[in-house]
Amino acid sequence: MTMSSSLIQILRGRAFGIGVHISLWGLLALVLIKIGGKTPDFHDSDSLAAPPQSLVPVAKLGSLFTSSQWPGSLPAAEGSSPFFTRYFVPVPSPAPPPPTTKKIEVIYQGYFQAEGSSKNAIVKLADTFKVVPIGGALATNYYVSEADLQTLTLTNPAAQTTLLPLNAKKEIEVPVQ
Repeated sequence: MTMSSSLIQILRGRAFGIGVHISLWGLLALVLIKIGGKTPDFHDSDSLAAPPQSLVPVAKLGSLFTSSQWPGSLPAAEGSSPFFTRYFVPVPSPAPPPPTTKKIEVIYQGYFQAEGSSKNAIVKLADTFKVVPIGGALATNYYVSEADLQTLTLTNPAAQTTLLPLNAKKEIEVPVQ
């Protein structure tokens, strides 16, 4: 007989079962009679913070967000919101320089010539009509150099020419005065 088989026979034996049964009934009797001690004292855990003295006055919460509660150093627009911060203030960008030129719409309407005089060109400059003789100034730096039935030739002091067809809109760029 080996050791394991003898152990199995003991565990299966009637005497072992009766011994376990009697010991469990004995433990139950000791618990019910409270012999040998007392039950632990169960209670809520002790808190480290002191309990609140009074409840929160909910009716007075509205006065917390009025502008009179905030420091007087803040301007009215900034102090109106409790979420205002000076951290995200945008850096102002420098103002762009003023433009040096502007565009004007020009329409060549034709020309006329009285007997014994030079040609005069009729030009619609923006919203006004101008009658300009050949060689005269149409705009600040544009001069009429030639006018015929189909085109008007303009020149500037840099000797650049611009052709304006009859009754066609064209934009010219002139310096701002």
